[in-house]
Amino acid sequence: MEKYVYLFTKGQADGDRSQRELLGGKGANLAEMAAIGLPVPSGFTLTTEVCKSFYQHDRHYPEGVDKQVNEALKNLELQMAKGFGDPLNPLLLSVRSGAPASMPGMMDTVLNLGLNEQTVQGLIKLSGDPRFAFDSYRRFIQMYANVVKGVNSDIFEKLLADKKHARGLQNDNELSAEDLQQLITAFKDSYRQVLGLDFPTDPQQQLWEAISAVFGSWMNPRAVTYRRLNNIPFHWGTAVNVQAMVFGNMGNDCATGVAFTRDPSTGENYFYGEFLVNAQGEDVVAGIRTPQPINKAKFKLGDLPALEDVLPECYAQLLEHRNTLEKHFHDMQDIEFTIESGKLYMLQTRTGKRTAQAAIRIAVEMVEQKLINKREAVLRVLPEQLEQLLHPSIDPSVDKNIIAKGLPASPGACSGKVVFNADEAEQQKRLKERVILVRIETSPEDIHGMNAAQGILTSRGGMTSHAAVVARGMGKSCVAGCGDLHIDYEKQVMVTKSGYTIKRGDIITLDGATGEVILGEVAKVQPAVSGNFGTLMSWADKFRTLKVRANADTPHDAKVAREFGAEGIGLCRTEHMFFDVKRIQAVREMIVSADLQGRERALAKIMPMQKSDFIGLFREMKRMPVTIRLLDPPLHEFLPQNDDDIADLAAVAGMRFSEVKNHVEELHEFNPMLGHRGCRLGLTYPEVYNMQVRAIMEAACELVKNEHYEIVPEIMIPLVADVNELKVLREKVTQVAEQVMAAYGVKVDYQIGTMIELPRAALLADLIALHADFFSFGTNDLTQTTYGLSRDDAGRFLPYYIENGLFSSDPFIKLDRAGVGQLLRMGTERGRKARPGLKVGICGEHGGEPSSVEFCHQIGLDYVSCSPYRVPIARLAAAHAALKDK
Repeated sequence: MEKYVYLFTKGQADGDRSQRELLGGKGANLAEMAAIGLPVPSGFTLTTEVCKSFYQHDRHYPEGVDKQVNEALKNLELQMAKGFGDPLNPLLLSVRSGAPASMPGMMDTVLNLGLNEQTVQGLIKLSGDPRFAFDSYRRFIQMYANVVKGVNSDIFEKLLADKKHARGLQNDNELSAEDLQQLITAFKDSYRQVLGLDFPTDPQQQLWEAISAVFGSWMNPRAVTYRRLNNIPFHWGTAVNVQAMVFGNMGNDCATGVAFTRDPSTGENYFYGEFLVNAQGEDVVAGIRTPQPINKAKFKLGDLPALEDVLPECYAQLLEHRNTLEKHFHDMQDIEFTIESGKLYMLQTRTGKRTAQAAIRIAVEMVEQKLINKREAVLRVLPEQLEQLLHPSIDPSVDKNIIAKGLPASPGACSGKVVFNADEAEQQKRLKERVILVRIETSPEDIHGMNAAQGILTSRGGMTSHAAVVARGMGKSCVAGCGDLHIDYEKQVMVTKSGYTIKRGDIITLDGATGEVILGEVAKVQPAVSGNFGTLMSWADKFRTLKVRANADTPHDAKVAREFGAEGIGLCRTEHMFFDVKRIQAVREMIVSADLQGRERALAKIMPMQKSDFIGLFREMKRMPVTIRLLDPPLHEFLPQNDDDIADLAAVAGMRFSEVKNHVEELHEFNPMLGHRGCRLGLTYPEVYNMQVRAIMEAACELVKNEHYEIVPEIMIPLVADVNELKVLREKVTQVAEQVMAAYGVKVDYQIGTMIELPRAALLADLIALHADFFSFGTNDLTQTTYGLSRDDAGRFLPYYIENGLFSSDPFIKLDRAGVGQLLRMGTERGRKARPGLKVGICGEHGGEPSSVEFCHQIGLDYVSCSPYRVPIARLAAAHAALKDK
């Protein structure tokens, strides 16, 4: 028969910490602590296999589980010298969850199980303390009713509050034994009124219903949400741990507490924790009473006495166990303990949750202390944690009024006055005002306002929408796709589903890490990047093989990227340069010109500006590679849409209003993402790409000739679907490049490549590679075209898909390995087969998402490129991927 139940007691255990997936994190660590001799209350663990079977068979248990539990229970009675349900010498139990991954507070617990009218009298005789026994009983009724039967706990809290008020008391522990007896009667009456049933008195019934409730809590809404947010697999299930109760509420020589072996906020190496005298574990975390510090290291005047003073012998033992646990687990631990009548028990240990700042400090200092090596230190810090270090965040101690919630599109927190158009955002910035740009959705024409704003809020669009991508590149907070908002440009207001009306000029705060929109200004915490950060990242760089570049369009972006450790630019989007207020009119003149001569005159105005842009980029990147994508978006995106702007353009271009208006309407496309854009523009308007190539090559030649730079410009042709498109355009690019080099009398080792962003291009990569020096996968568009999803519109229904398990994650956030990933793998393999040594990278937003970076490492890409502020995340993720290979 399969083994479903594992025993543990001081000095021995059936399992160990290597069996985390079977025993859950809590069960595996209890077994480990017991085996190394720490004072753990005896107990047993029902494995995660029981949980899986429980859900597969309509909440029925596999054959033999009941027998194994009964045998384990008899063993526990022998260990504790007590009987479960024995009215004279009762054994009480705790029933707790324990998933393979830590999910603090997400699942359920039942304490003091086994009490009834007879066993509570036995507990009184054993302890000599009626108040303690009745306190334990009222706690059990309240917890059992809520966890097992779903009775609203507020019913019991109100009865408790009313009793304290009637007696003029502040704290639960001031209630007398008689008060508690009366509460027990009231609790049972409420139980009967709500459920129509008497409170169960059979300990065996209590136990099995509690076990089923804890297994059932694996699928409660908060646990489901937590798993989705933290990428914890649904199929894992939880284990259930049944332990003998030890009591921290038997008097003033008893206590309970929670502690961390180091400070989880800062990483400082001191014993950090809190406790309560004469209490049970939930009292500490529930905030029922003000907890006391465990030691005097951080003692402040006015603090309650520390455990070090109150129970010094127990504190000394706890400190010894703290050191034992850190040395044994080689990591910072989160521990729970109870002291019963002066005797210390260890109830739990697990790897402690910590801030990014603390994670880095702990990892580096543990290397210095020779507890771990550099490899382990790098793996200890999760790449996604670094988001906390790179942007301001909301002060966790402040209250906040959340009025709406959207997608957390770009991290960081910011506050400002609401404005509804880009021009006003820019005007307000000149007046030294901080603003939040609120748009239904942004377009490239909003770029100046986005740059001026503290943050961006949109009611439409997804995680890779224009607003999200640009905001991340700028390092600005962004909440996108906030369907809770109705935005009215005409009235200059936005109305939330929750009933708030926010007018132009009102102040709001955005939390780009959570997607929250908050009323008013909220205090923030500035990022703190310590010297330990640089130390850890230097170790990461030694382990990784994947290069990390940045998506950067300006010298400022390039400077930020380089400071964050980028090794070049993987994507410069030249169209962003076109929207500068000084050049947009020339771009528009070019588009509406009736003939080639008119377009060339307009392009001649833009050429020196583009050249200046590229000189700035090349200088800033200090001889690192720079990949420049030629114009990609459809031309209509550059044209004015309202009549006043059309009239201005007509005057500048020397054309009639009606001519320009007609031209704007003619260029309108029903599906511009699949329309006249990318290389299709370069083929039908070759003069545009010729100007851009000339600007790139002149910038490079001037720096080579005058400043002796070593530059390898990488000219990227976008949206290629057929080899003939690339073949023709490569010839044109080569012709212009050779002309420029001949004119300057210098040689520049330039490269010509393409962006693979259509499934057909990936399928035909072997043919396309014959005319490409490099491939760069544009995974944003490749995801769109593979799925047939608009990244700007899919946000309306993708949350439903994810919440209901249709998709495991948003494919625009986390690379879809099965579909899009297969195209990446195929395109890379076929391209390199036709052209050995072909350089291949990605430049979509997936380049800064850790699991996507890992996949890029696995399929042998040369580099990933991401927004500047995500470069450290990609560097650390690449190191993790390389280390997991070994």
